[in-house]
Amino acid sequence: MITGPQITVAEISKYLIIVCIIENRKCYKQPICIIRILQGELMNGKLYLCATPIGNLGDVSARCLGAFNNADLIAAEDTRRTLQLLNHFEISKPLTSYHEHNKHEKGEYIISLLKNGKNIVLVSDAGTPAISDPGEDLVKLCIENDIDVTSIPGPVAGINALILSGLPTRRFAFEGFLSVNKRHRKEHLELVKNDTHTLIFYEAPHKLKNTLSDMQKTFGGDRKIALVRELTKIHEEVKRCTIDEAIAYYSENNPRGEYVLIVEGAKEVEETEENEWENISIKEHVDKYIAEGMTSKDAIKKAAVDRNLPKRDVYNEYHRGE
Repeated sequence: MITGPQITVAEISKYLIIVCIIENRKCYKQPICIIRILQGELMNGKLYLCATPIGNLGDVSARCLGAFNNADLIAAEDTRRTLQLLNHFEISKPLTSYHEHNKHEKGEYIISLLKNGKNIVLVSDAGTPAISDPGEDLVKLCIENDIDVTSIPGPVAGINALILSGLPTRRFAFEGFLSVNKRHRKEHLELVKNDTHTLIFYEAPHKLKNTLSDMQKTFGGDRKIALVRELTKIHEEVKRCTIDEAIAYYSENNPRGEYVLIVEGAKEVEETEENEWENISIKEHVDKYIAEGMTSKDAIKKAAVDRNLPKRDVYNEYHRGE
């Protein structure tokens, strides 16, 4: 017998359909009775953000497998890779691709399915979706369309690398992938040069040497770094050294595999130490960063951080009198 809130005949009359669906979901090992009250359109489905293994298949969670089994569709950054995972656990479900190059049109398609009551799982290549991948955009679309989103937690490469690095973990900043464009990469590093948080970067093997070289020029060669690769796999490796030592090592050894770079934060400035910008104007401060290669927008933002001032105040002061 189904029990619940009492509903009058008058209240019932405003609904078009009342559907009782009895489903037998083996992951719960008991029937689930769901009453869907439809008022002109189907009840929305739900988007499940499922973290998948970053190397070791034994790291997949029971909740993740349950979500796979109960999904109407699985959206994957790389369907071939996800299919291998599903085959390993003998799960057969429809797949669709969702990645950086099709996220706009495919995002609208996924939203339309969710609005029609479909439950959809989103996965990245490996690890947790919506971190440095287009899943972020799909979450925003769901929120804009009042569609429920939930996460099934699991591996995150950046966090796993951080706790293995030996560097401070109390305060850290995730910076993701650096740009392939040299100027943009340099601007990014300049923005975080004086950040005292431990910094987390993702990097591809073919870009590693250039990134280390830029870090040496920006942070200095004596800054500590941990280079983490093959996480959770048989050949997992954590190289803890300085940036100078990392450059020397990779001048003789070719980088292999995807890297997580954990970089020591800048040293805390002593309170008694006089900051150089205290003796220069805001315009001179901003112009200094522009001369170093920053855009005016980034230079204003950096000067505002240095002076602990609102960015708008720095912008107005810099452009005053133009």
